[in-house]
Formats: sequence, structure tokens, C-alpha cells
Amino acid sequence: MTAAAPSVSPYAIFRNRSFTLLWSAQLVSTAGSALTSLSAGILIFRITGSALSVGLMLMATAAPSLLVGLIAGVFVDRWNRKVIMVTADLSRALVVFFIPLFVLTGYLNLGIVWLYVLVFVSSAITPFFEPANESVLPEIASEEELAAANSLMSISTFGSTAIGFAAAGLIASTLPIEWAFWLDAVSFIFSAACISLVRVGHIAPEEATSISIVATNLTAGARYLFSTPILRSLFIVSAPVYLSFGLWNSLLLPFAHDALHATDFEYGLQEALTSVGFVIGSLLMANLADRWREGQWLTLGYFLMGFVGVWYGLTSNVPVAIGLVMLSGFFNSPTSIGRRLIIQRNTPRGFRGRVNSGFFVARDIVFLMGMALAGLADVVDIRLLVVASGLILVGSGALTLVLPGLGQPAAEWRRAARLLRASPSAPGLGVGRAAIPADFDLLVGFLPAFAMLPEKDRASLISRALVTEAPEGTRIVTAGDAGDAAYFILAGRTVAGLATEEGDFRALSSMSAGDFFGEIAALTGSRRTANVVAEEPTTLLEIPASTLRSLMAVPQISQLVFSKLSERLSRTNADLPRFAGLDQSTLKDLRTRRPPGEAMPETD
Repeated sequence: MTAAAPSVSPYAIFRNRSFTLLWSAQLVSTAGSALTSLSAGILIFRITGSALSVGLMLMATAAPSLLVGLIAGVFVDRWNRKVIMVTADLSRALVVFFIPLFVLTGYLNLGIVWLYVLVFVSSAITPFFEPANESVLPEIASEEELAAANSLMSISTFGSTAIGFAAAGLIASTLPIEWAFWLDAVSFIFSAACISLVRVGHIAPEEATSISIVATNLTAGARYLFSTPILRSLFIVSAPVYLSFGLWNSLLLPFAHDALHATDFEYGLQEALTSVGFVIGSLLMANLADRWREGQWLTLGYFLMGFVGVWYGLTSNVPVAIGLVMLSGFFNSPTSIGRRLIIQRNTPRGFRGRVNSGFFVARDIVFLMGMALAGLADVVDIRLLVVASGLILVGSGALTLVLPGLGQPAAEWRRAARLLRASPSAPGLGVGRAAIPADFDLLVGFLPAFAMLPEKDRASLISRALVTEAPEGTRIVTAGDAGDAAYFILAGRTVAGLATEEGDFRALSSMSAGDFFGEIAALTGSRRTANVVAEEPTTLLEIPASTLRSLMAVPQISQLVFSKLSERLSRTNADLPRFAGLDQSTLKDLRTRRPPGEAMPETD
């Protein structure tokens, strides 16, 4: 009897050099940003003594995201993401470095105006960095590592925020305030140095970037976001969630003073322990995230945060309130990690920048609306508002249960696993019919790149392709079989799984209309690496391997296929032996080969 393979530690991802560099860069730069954020508020309050001035500072921080966020996502999808992140870090380092020089010296007699201007400029750069950073992670972490990678990245973000806040208070009370900004500048330089060493591939766009191309790409990104059920559902449920977050965060300080009669130290302790709770939750998620589907984690997190929020609004005991805020941070970790996993796993590489930017812009808009609602505390009992923010989260949890793609994920997961386990004895594909022009037109509707085929190649493809109907449970591809064709889904849904050493099947991904699979084996002539089963009645266009290879001479087709292939291979960058059934020299050649119309991937 074969012994069960030991489970891999989620911290094994740190063996991946690129992940370790990206994690270190985020840890240091986020601590620096928190340092500047708090120090800017302290500085402006010292100069003006006005709470309104501090509020205007928050607006200067949030406004740029609303103005450039969506456009930034287009450029993230069209430019080299590593270059974007390095340039953003160095630019922010320069801007932050000049804050104390311009503000405290009254340069050009503008004084405090410089603080608003420079904070605005720095915040306008961030919408380019954030979606690029979110988009890169799935390219340096494998599918199996992605949940742990997101959990550990969340730790570097929120844990370092607490460090930055604490450091800002220490510097403000013991050192000249300008040291906070200069340390932040150094943190950005350190981050840029780390990111410059990360290995991230790049595919150059075919057209030059212009206003019309940007507008077209924005439209395509929005269409993809709202036409993908799970992303649309996530977008819908995020609106009330961020409204609640904006309201909650704005009420914490006045609630601590007016309702709890807490000291400034006790309020600060609440803020710090929120981050501590999030870090503890993220550590647990690194081990547990793959045990449930993302929708389940969202539901659980929203419900528990909501109940904690209601309890917090009703308590008058300061220690209990501090403990509840820490619990709120703890329960926030599964929702944050679940959201990132949904976007990363359901968004193609070429759309991740725009989709992430769309979520960031929506987040900031609704967050500001929540902050504005906090003004009701002047006329309404603040306890009622805090309880209301908790009830909004409870309602969001209930909404998650019924939204497409998020609701009832456990049943979907068990069904997919059951189909994969039964796949060895399940019936295979039947005999397909010859493809007709209408089938090709349907393919073009999902993948417009095929519209670029010359008429002769189009006719050849139609004459050689087959259309097969696969009932639910049909075994389409079996791991270990020879790869003699690639499959394009015209309707329905499939699930891909890889056999474990225990004889079970682990679901890797679901694919629906417009997706394709089997291209690696078809191009390399190697063995299949996973089982693929029809999750529901599915229509497939089967393209023979020889035909697919001939189509690679068309730049648009080669870019489409190699983009998908490069994305799948980049997820296994640190562990090529996972493709034990593949010809490794061919696999490496596919990574570095330059197809027509495509730039050579970066290697450093």
C-alpha cells in the first residue's frame, strides 16, 4: 500500500525567489506608505489645527483613483507590468522625498498647498501599481500555491501597516516629522529594487496605444467583467460591503470617544489590533483557503464581521470593544483573500489589469459614500449607525448565498470532484460531426482572433475540425493520453482535474464557452497532464494538432494560443517537474520561443 504523500507547507512558496522578492517589496513599501499616511495627517493638523484640513487630505488621497483608475488598468494590460511597478515605486519615492522640503520650507510661498499637491500626485501613481501588482501574482505562483500566496501577501500588507502606524507615532513624538517621509522614500526604492529582480513575462500588444485603443480596451474590460457571472456577482456584493467599511472606519474614532469614552491610546490600540487580527486570520487562511470555495469564505466572513459589528455597536465595555475589533479584522481576512482569488482565477491574463482597476475604483467610490454617511452621526445616535454598518454586512453575506457563481459553491465543488473521480470509468467522447461555417462563426464570436484567418486557412480549418456534443460526465481528456488535438468550448462547461498520489482528484479549474484546453499537448506532441470532464452538456470544436500548428503562422492566433500557454506555464515556473509527462526540452523551448508578432518573455 502506497503511503500518503505529506502535505506541502503553505510557506514552501517562499522557495520561489520571485514570490519572496515581491512579498518583501510589499512588506517594506506598505509600511512606508502607512508611515507617510499617518505622518501627513499629523503634519497638516500641526500646521492648521483643523479637522477639515485632515478630511481634505483624505479626499486628496482618494480622488486620483476615481480619475485615473480605469485608464490605468488599460495600460497595465498593455505595458510591461514589472516596468510599471518599478517606475511607480521610483516616482513615488521622488514625490514623497520632496514633501517635507516643499511644505516645511514654504517653497514658492505655497506652504501647505504642496502637501495636498504632492499627496495627490503620489496617489495618482498608485492606481498604476496596484492592479499591476495584483495581476502579477498568478504568474509567479502556481494554481496550487495561489491561495497560500494571497494569504501571505495579505499578511505583508496589513502587518506592515501596523508597523508603519506605530513608527509614525514614534517618529512624531521623538524625531523631526520629515524623517517619516524620507524613510518612506527609501522603502519605495527598496521595493523597486526587489521588483526589478522578479521574473515576469511580457507579451507586447499588436497596436500602438492611442485614445481610441484605450477606449476600446476599457469597453472590452467592462464587457468581460459584467459578462462573467462570478465576477459580476462579486462586483455587485462588493458595493454594500465597501459602503459598510467606509461607514465603519469613519465612525470608529467618534464612537470610541463619545460612546465608549475610550482614551486616544485605547482607540489606537483598536486600530493596531485590527491589523493583528487580520494577520492571524491570514496565517490560518494560508493553510485552510483551499478547503472551501471562495464564495463560502466570502459568506462566512461577511456574516461573522456583520455579527461582530452589531455586537460592537451595542457594547459599552472598552476591553470587549477592543476584542471585537480584533475579531472583525480576523474575519475580514477570508473575504479579502477570497475576493483576490476569484479575480485571479476567473480573469484571463490580458484582462487582469482592467478588472482589478474596475474593482479598485468601485471600492473607492463606495467607500467615500460610506464615509459621507458617517456625517449622520451629528443627528442620529452613533450606536444606530454602527449597528447599521454591521447589518449591511450580514445582508451582504445573505446576498452572496444566492448570487450566480458565489452561491452554493460547496455543492458545485463536490459535484465537480465527483465527476472527476468517476472519469476513469465514464464514457468518452463520441464520434463528432464535421464542422460547418456556422460553427466557425460561433468560435469567432468568443475568440475574435480567428476572424483574422485568411479565407484559405478558414476553409481548411472548417474542413478538418469536428464538432462533438459531450453530455454531462463525459470524459473528454484523460491524463497520460497522447495529445493529438486541442478543444475549444462553444457551449457548456468543463472541469479539469489532476490525479493525486492518494488516487483522488483535485479540481484545478472550470472552463466555459470561449475557453480552450489541450493546446500544450497538441503543440508539443506530449501526454495529457490532467483529466477534463464535461460538467454540463458541452459543445466542443476539436482542432487536430497539425491544423493548430499550421494556424500558429497567423500572428493573432499565435498570440492568443501562446498567451494562454505562457500563462499556464508561468504558474509552474518554479517547479517544471510537475509536468512529468511532458518533454521538458520542448516545454522550455515553448517558454522562450518567440512566435510571430510576440515579444520575447523576460527572464530576469
